[in-house]
Amino acid sequence: MTETKKSDVVTIKKYANRRLYDTSASRYVTLDHLRELVREGRDFKVIDAKSGDDLTRGVLAQIIFEEESKGETLLPVEFLRQLISFYGDSMQSMVPSYLQMSMDTLSRQHQAMRDKMTGAMGDAMGGNSMAMLEEQTKRNMAMFQQAMSMFTPFSTGAAMGDAPPASGNPRSDDVQSLRDELEAMRQKLDQLADKN
Repeated sequence: MTETKKSDVVTIKKYANRRLYDTSASRYVTLDHLRELVREGRDFKVIDAKSGDDLTRGVLAQIIFEEESKGETLLPVEFLRQLISFYGDSMQSMVPSYLQMSMDTLSRQHQAMRDKMTGAMGDAMGGNSMAMLEEQTKRNMAMFQQAMSMFTPFSTGAAMGDAPPASGNPRSDDVQSLRDELEAMRQKLDQLADKN
């Protein structure tokens, strides 16, 4: 998360009807908007519009609860049980600073890993990674098509239109049928290669 100055903190007012008002944007917002602010690294404070009480902790907990109830599970059940057990315990005062330190460490490691992956991709691709990936995909498809043509004895003739005319015997009809199927497969492979 990025550090923000005190003046950069967005003030959200919560009204008795449970509506949230973003004073910086002069509009009513939802919890989804606040979740996006968190993801963007923007700091905000939720205050009760009438009393001025700070409600930020409760609103953040509500966002977490909604994410967890949608199936976006991040908090293991055992962790939640342990966390609940610390309320009222003599260790309660130490838990917030420990959790903050742990999350800071996790965030730093996450960012370091992303930086390494980005650097590795940049070094391997020489900067223009998307174009290089697309080119490699095309080469892979061409090699695949070439390998397939080596294992399908009728594909070359079918592709070139050199198939002999079908006589009336069942065996040549079977061969023609196989050639037609192989040609259809080749066309599908060409379409896939063109998309990539």
